Amino acid sequence: MKNPQVVEAVTRRWRAALFLFMLATGVSMASWVARTPAVRDALEVSTGAMGLVLFGLSIGSMAGVLASGGLVRRHGGRLVITVGAVLLVAGLLVIAGGAALEVSGGVFGGLALFGAGMGLAEVAFNIEGAAVERTVGRPVLPVLHGCFSLGTVVGALLGMGLTAVRFPVGWHLAAVALAVAAAGVWTVRAVPAGTGRESAVTGDADSRGGDRARGVRGQLAVWRDRRLVLIGLIVLAMAFAEGSANDWLPLLMVDGHGTGATAGSLTFMLFAVAMTTGRFTGGPLLVRYGPAAVVRASAVVAAVGVALVIFSDSALLAGAAVVLWGLGASLGFPVTISAAGEGAGPGDASARVAAVSTAGYAAFLVGPPSLGFLADHVGLRNAMVVVLVLLGGAALITGALRRRPGAPVSEVPASQPDLV
Repeated sequence: MKNPQVVEAVTRRWRAALFLFMLATGVSMASWVARTPAVRDALEVSTGAMGLVLFGLSIGSMAGVLASGGLVRRHGGRLVITVGAVLLVAGLLVIAGGAALEVSGGVFGGLALFGAGMGLAEVAFNIEGAAVERTVGRPVLPVLHGCFSLGTVVGALLGMGLTAVRFPVGWHLAAVALAVAAAGVWTVRAVPAGTGRESAVTGDADSRGGDRARGVRGQLAVWRDRRLVLIGLIVLAMAFAEGSANDWLPLLMVDGHGTGATAGSLTFMLFAVAMTTGRFTGGPLLVRYGPAAVVRASAVVAAVGVALVIFSDSALLAGAAVVLWGLGASLGFPVTISAAGEGAGPGDASARVAAVSTAGYAAFLVGPPSLGFLADHVGLRNAMVVVLVLLGGAALITGALRRRPGAPVSEVPASQPDLV
């Protein structure tokens, strides 16, 4: 019989470890984003060629995302997080070397490793976070994603400061890699074994639909639900809006509005602060108004921000509008994941959440780099019209997020780990 005090202590350490590593991954992502102008200048490539380099991140990330679910079911979340952390650190070190040596292929390869680590860790962390929610009986995932956003604020501030003093980007990313490695070691030691592993699922899972959640057919079958298709389109638009800012915002301000590199990093920091604020404070709005109304308003707010960035000739106004962009994009991903799993049995909910998560990550990671090719023809500001159109479309279909009667706010399934 498990000692309740021991379980509580382990759970607190477990939750703190997840928060810490999400913070560290946010710092690492923002450190890369904030230094993209410096990397682009070091590599001496065009915007379109930089888009090709960024595809390394997209390819690696999607490979990690697609592989993560199966690996967690087979080996548990802790092992997948361990592998993800190793790849993250290795990727940062390779990016640092590629930038220092001015080798585009090195940066591309480093981004692929970094992205694979992020993809593996992201899915595993959502499963771990859902398991913590089930253990403590209250929401954890919004704050978990908020920690990532907080990390992006810290990383953006660091990147802005080091850009201002012209600190070498290679040494900057190498130092971040060491910090991520330290956080990863502590996290892996604190996460209990067995979370998400199929062998830990209770024996009657198959009778509740566990079969349908396994395999490629189960993942594809969930898309027969029209409501889930609409939810997938919403997460696609909202994730695309967030990913576009992460990939292009500093360059958008430098190339599109004529600001300096430091101002470009400052603008990204404002976006990250807005994202963090939205994720840490959005809970009461969701409880009061419901996910459909909140995401509809969010899409409109984000669209207004993007429109001002695109069409305003004032760099100051465009920089301020980034706050609207960040606030509007902040809740789209976590809210749509919750809606996807709502009201379904454990097996079905797992497949639905996995499907929507994959759609969101695909939009977040693969879509924005393609804007670089469009930007070569119409300019980076005009290319952002794609983001504006997607946000407008999402605002029209948010009715799909209305909660089903009697469904709890969070219903993401996860098997319980062995705490002791």
